[in-house]
Amino acid sequence: MYTSPVTRDIENLIAEYAERVDTGDLAGVGRLFAEGAFVGSDGTRFEGAGAVEGMLRDRVILYSDGTPRTHHVTTNVRIEVDEEADTATGRSYVTIFQAVDGLPLQPIAAGRYQDRFVRDDGQWRFAERLITIHLVGDISHHMR
Repeated sequence: MYTSPVTRDIENLIAEYAERVDTGDLAGVGRLFAEGAFVGSDGTRFEGAGAVEGMLRDRVILYSDGTPRTHHVTTNVRIEVDEEADTATGRSYVTIFQAVDGLPLQPIAAGRYQDRFVRDDGQWRFAERLITIHLVGDISHHMR
């Protein structure tokens, strides 16, 4: 299956989000939304790097290794690109796994991302990410 360079760039951005969250790089996650918005499952909207980073610092539990001890798996990625408008939309599934003392490795949440992207100066960025969590397990070790 052929994947266009544009689609691959957007897939890499989606993967970068997961990697930054899982490594505890909350400032880096915030920078991904420097000119965009993150909308939580409860509908609360956070716009800009500082707001997104602050929300994560308030909500996500980080452990002594500086990470949330999670692994975000993004699957079923579908991307539609409007080359002329320099915009794209994406839909994907997310499953979040976690393992900490007292919680063996297990899925703790599953849901969907609905994304909008824009291309500025040849670089794709998030315009908006809406996360909707459909299934929730034991998130007591992940979220405050």
